[in-house]
Amino acid sequence: MNANPRPDPDETARRLGAIAAEAGRFLASVADRGGGRRLKEDGSPTTAADLESERLILARLREAWPAIPVVAEESAGSTACAELFFLVDPLDGTRDYLTGSGEYSVNIALVAGARPIAAAIAVPEAGRVWTAGTAATVGRISAEGVEDWVPASVRRAPEDGLVALVSRRHGDAATEACLSALQVAERRVASSAYKFCLVASGEADLYVRCGATMEWDTAAGDHIATMAGATVTGPAGPLTYGHAERGYRNGPFAVLGDAALAPRLKLPETCP
Repeated sequence: MNANPRPDPDETARRLGAIAAEAGRFLASVADRGGGRRLKEDGSPTTAADLESERLILARLREAWPAIPVVAEESAGSTACAELFFLVDPLDGTRDYLTGSGEYSVNIALVAGARPIAAAIAVPEAGRVWTAGTAATVGRISAEGVEDWVPASVRRAPEDGLVALVSRRHGDAATEACLSALQVAERRVASSAYKFCLVASGEADLYVRCGATMEWDTAAGDHIATMAGATVTGPAGPLTYGHAERGYRNGPFAVLGDAALAPRLKLPETCP
């Protein structure tokens, strides 16, 4: 018998949504957002809030799924992934969290093999939580948890031009080249994995990222957008997860609300 059977994706997604919302409420309540601030080896900032959010999430995951390992941003070097494992970013968009200028998020995904099967993203600034097991949903964060769940679904590409989501701080020439091949009418600045969610809810049409990201940045958004009907692709097809041998780094990828856009997009093979 398998000592670690695969959890039900839909029930798992619901529980992950509650955990992400709890962590999001904590992050929103922190008065001193710069407390314990330091720079990590890659030059990105972390704070006491990142660490406390991760501790909260890890505790909740252990309570619900004690046998499943967790690869989390702040402690990734201490945990090896397995056939079934969680990927966690306890605070995606720390710079925007510090300045109050953007939509930071909490990202949690359950990966089976090389692909996510359940996920949740909470975006406290927007007051929303997205989840996906076998289908994508979005709900409203309340004091009690998450309410008013509705399905999340992508839209067809509008004839008058596309809405492309771009990062505040991570523009690069390769991403610009990809966007120039598409009929982009509007560029909307958004932070963190929130960009996946906006495509998943039909509020934007595409998100292209050729710069470096980590697996915990993308796994939850990848699954939510995919279950909402989006095409999430790298240069060779769907993204895969659990690559400890490359430090859990991703290559270039695109999130396309309308699959008809895919033939017009050519991603570089590697990040600049």
